Amino acid sequence: MDVESVKGMPTGHEDQSVDWRGRPCKPNKHGGMRAAVFVLGLMSFEIMAIAAVGNNLITYVFNQMHFSLPKSANIVTNFVGTCFLLSLLGGFLSDSYLGSFWTMIVFGFVELSGFILLSVQAHVPGLRPPECNMNMNMNMNMNMGGCTQAQGLKAFIFYAALYLVALGSGCLKPNIISHGADQFSKHHPLQSKTLSTFFNSAYFAFTVGELLALTLLVWVQTRSGMDVGLGVSAAAMAMGLIILICGTLLYRNKPPQGIIFTPIAQVFVAAIMKRKQVCPSNTEMQSLINNQLMIMSSNTTAHPCTATTLLHTDKFRFLDKACIKAVVHDVRVDNNSSKESPWRLCSVSQVEQVKILISVLPIFACTIMFNTILAQLQTFSVQQGSLMDIRLTKNFRIPPASLQSIPYIMLLFIVPLYEVSFVPLARKLTGNESGISPLQRIGVGLFIVTFSMVSAALVENKRRNAAIINGKALSIFWIAPQFLIFGVSEMFTAVGLIEFFYKQSLEGMQSFLTAMTYCSYSFGFYLSSLLVSLVNKISRTTTTSSSSSGGGWLSDNNLNNDRLDLFYWLLAVLSFINFLNYLLCSKWYSYNPSLSPYSSKPPHHRRHHHHHVHGEDHRTAYQATTTKPLYNNIN
Repeated sequence: MDVESVKGMPTGHEDQSVDWRGRPCKPNKHGGMRAAVFVLGLMSFEIMAIAAVGNNLITYVFNQMHFSLPKSANIVTNFVGTCFLLSLLGGFLSDSYLGSFWTMIVFGFVELSGFILLSVQAHVPGLRPPECNMNMNMNMNMNMGGCTQAQGLKAFIFYAALYLVALGSGCLKPNIISHGADQFSKHHPLQSKTLSTFFNSAYFAFTVGELLALTLLVWVQTRSGMDVGLGVSAAAMAMGLIILICGTLLYRNKPPQGIIFTPIAQVFVAAIMKRKQVCPSNTEMQSLINNQLMIMSSNTTAHPCTATTLLHTDKFRFLDKACIKAVVHDVRVDNNSSKESPWRLCSVSQVEQVKILISVLPIFACTIMFNTILAQLQTFSVQQGSLMDIRLTKNFRIPPASLQSIPYIMLLFIVPLYEVSFVPLARKLTGNESGISPLQRIGVGLFIVTFSMVSAALVENKRRNAAIINGKALSIFWIAPQFLIFGVSEMFTAVGLIEFFYKQSLEGMQSFLTAMTYCSYSFGFYLSSLLVSLVNKISRTTTTSSSSSGGGWLSDNNLNNDRLDLFYWLLAVLSFINFLNYLLCSKWYSYNPSLSPYSSKPPHHRRHHHHHVHGEDHRTAYQATTTKPLYNNIN
């Protein structure tokens, strides 16, 4: 095989960021934390708006829309799951067509319209079912004279408003993170450290928004009604959009890169079409890499740390066949006279980018169970709290949904402490700019979250026995530990996952890969709905006396007749198994050295001498461009 290079190969990373008029950005005027602050402002207000709805939604659906408890729980989990799943659409539109800023503007107003429609329905009695006390009808058959659930136009308005919020929030979320992170260059040593600080700051902004939603807004919903509470959510969303627009002149905007899936598909098509070819050997791959680095080093204007070349890795060698160049009559096809179709011939960098996308999928899959546990805290744990003693004093009662504010009160202090104290100390010990690697951070969170369900199971068993045997209601603070433990685990897993995906993202795919973080939430909530249905079906046929109603663990509208504690134990076991699986996946995963520009490269990557592998009998030649961009309009 002959190793050749392609003229015009880009030798370094070029910052393509532009200002709001499309002009090249100025480092002293655009970007940095001063621009990211406006994005963080939007994040806080948007989280405040949707968290107040999502965390108390099961109460509204159950008491106002009159759906059964299992169906209400599934409505909530399906809503949240759809919201996060639509983040893929937002990431795709941002990277391919609109850019992150305009995607946020468009879908921010879509979300706002959903909040307004929800508040109107909650305010107008004719748009809701007749009022009815669902707690008095828990043991009645809903089809035999009980409360009437929303149907027809009323149900249509409810679902339309709910999924307008899901569409807007889903498309907005990944772009908030990616647009904020785009204000920093991960190829600059100082800004790369600030980028890690931004991710912790983003979680702090998220914490502030959640805390205000779970205290102030939930209190407003409880005291003044859901119509007023939803109106406040709409006002918060409007305020977030105003803050975002105020920072327009300071933003570094990355232009959309065109269709992002076509180059990915080209790699698979080319590899399949050349499946009978022999994969290039490691020696030939090394010769190719050395050739590329020699050409790059001849360009004195390119900083070696900002090179966009993706070094070859040995995983998924089948895809390397996409780089094999066809030979006609034992003569290499001349690049200037005859070019193979991009559906038959891909660059090494293009193939490596696809390998990265495949490699992150197991890490992504391991975080789904984590978010299934989150789904329980936003559904069954809230309903669990409604059956407990919610009195703090004689005149003050704690809304059950506000229990979720407990970990965020703690995190207001822990997150800054983590950034100021732990990260600098860990950075000195590990040499990692983030203190510990994103994969290590995710693993810590996945281990801790198991104990959240252990605590939940123990407390639910105690609460149920107290209610059935003694006729007493435990204090609502008994379920605080499960929220506290989950809050700590979320600080590790959620931030680690976002940082991991963004830092492993490729030029032009930051928003889409960040959206995969939110897809984990989506699949987690969908898995929760599936588990509830499966547990009900299986336990109904295998259990004869575990519930007084003779149904499944979660088949009754009254948790005193259900076995929520057993469901929590099941989740604890599944969570621990998931953690063990993550240890294997994270050990298997390896970073591409090109995406860690300030980590030292192996010695053989530093050699710039050139090799040729000769042989007239070879029917193929390996294409030498490793820096051909994945997206057609990147230079």
